[in-house]
Amino acid sequence: MPVHAGLRRVEIIAGETAVMAGTEWHLAGTPHVPEGIIDAVTGARRFVSDLTIRGLRYGVVLRPPVLGATLRELDAGALDDRDDVVLVRTHALTGVVAGDPITARLALASLRATWDVPHAPSNDDLEEFLRAHPSSDAGGWSGPVHVEEGDLDAAFATAAVRREETYTTAYIAPASLETRSALAVWDDDGRLTVWVGTQTPFSARAEVAATLDLNEELVRVIVPPTGGAFGGKHGGGVASEAAILARGVGGPVKVTWSRHEEFTAGTLRPAAIIDVSSAAAPSGELVAWTFTNINAGPAAIASPYRVANLRIDYQPSASPLTQASYRALAATANNFARESQMDELAHGLGWDPVEFRVNNLDDERLVTVLRAAAERFGWARGGSGVGQGIACGVEKDGRIATVAQVRNLEGSLRVVRLVTAYECGAVVNPDTVINQIEGATVMALGGALFEAIRFREGVITNGSFTDYRVPRFRDVPAIEVVLLDRRDLASAGAGETPMIGVAPAIANAIFDLTGRRLRTLPLDTEGANPKSR
Repeated sequence: MPVHAGLRRVEIIAGETAVMAGTEWHLAGTPHVPEGIIDAVTGARRFVSDLTIRGLRYGVVLRPPVLGATLRELDAGALDDRDDVVLVRTHALTGVVAGDPITARLALASLRATWDVPHAPSNDDLEEFLRAHPSSDAGGWSGPVHVEEGDLDAAFATAAVRREETYTTAYIAPASLETRSALAVWDDDGRLTVWVGTQTPFSARAEVAATLDLNEELVRVIVPPTGGAFGGKHGGGVASEAAILARGVGGPVKVTWSRHEEFTAGTLRPAAIIDVSSAAAPSGELVAWTFTNINAGPAAIASPYRVANLRIDYQPSASPLTQASYRALAATANNFARESQMDELAHGLGWDPVEFRVNNLDDERLVTVLRAAAERFGWARGGSGVGQGIACGVEKDGRIATVAQVRNLEGSLRVVRLVTAYECGAVVNPDTVINQIEGATVMALGGALFEAIRFREGVITNGSFTDYRVPRFRDVPAIEVVLLDRRDLASAGAGETPMIGVAPAIANAIFDLTGRRLRTLPLDTEGANPKSR
């Protein structure tokens, strides 16, 4: 069929499209620079927060101080004699619209709000709170999970080595470079167009339509380039805010969250409480395994290791902070607990940590990446003034192994080298995959060493980059990537799985150097350093 200018054509394709096997590729599988990368690096790319339109005004929204707080009373008297700002109040939100962002924020600050605030815990009593508040609502993940096989009592009773520990991870923020932003315009016929940075445009459209009581066919969502998301920009919350305010003032409105809003009103990676019990025989065989994740989620909760007697549980909790998706979901927490426990068993038996893992794996793909990472690193037991740790895992059908090296430099523990081997089936663009692995490694370094949301009675107290520590250039060690290309297998994603090996590898390296086992993320490297005590 010839193509003509102005022709709009929609074809509905039934069934699955045939995909060329990786073994037949000629161009795919070779390195190339993706379109748009140069513009992103030079600053030429226009992101959501760069967009503007004729007659645009700017909106800000009144936020509750604590999750679940309700507005009891609002004194807006400071705006009574002002014609440069508009107060918008609906059942969904209270906001202010003005001709520029600064005027809008100052006007919002002049409001006097009284809130009914529910009781909420602080950092120090979070574990007790999560254990005491089980929930059947997993907030978008599956409900409770329970798997049990074999005879655990008998296996534990006869085991040579047994370990029983609790591992915890903090709430952390996606901390994307660009904050949430949306620009909304209503047409004269009642149609709504929203430009918004979202990872889920279809669910964003459904959310906006439901919030504004519209048919979805009247809502158009456009997703321009977005400056990072990492799971934090699901849905259409900011899009709904812009649409409500635009309808309230009868003109286009843009809502861009402040950095403080990103930390305090945005979603966080769930905190985790993970109880693990395990047992092994002198032969190095894993004989018993129980694993209970409270709150974080079931991603990668299934163990890749061979064990006949096991029990695996995931129990959702009523979180005191707003939590949702985050890069790799709960796989980072689950793998941290599992790989730390495996290391504890290996040392308890006197086994090399690499060989102990290999001895309990039937997954040859995982064994291959484990061997590849150890070989590139130059794995050997012992070493003066240096600690080494290894961790591996499976998530989203990718296989990962990471080796960390830690040194005591001028009285402080420093991660000086990270080696990651990764296999995600057939590699379409090696450059892109390596970039993903390197980026995921740096991001995971933050969660391993620095990042943690602090809160007191439900109020987040470190809602800025001044107080919320992310990795800096000086924190990033030498990063090496071993990419295993399996053209005989279907491609898997590379954006998340490389996150999961970093924290346990570092924790295991710290133990190797100092003899102290750290079971909480972020890791207390100063407390683990003998010279700091």
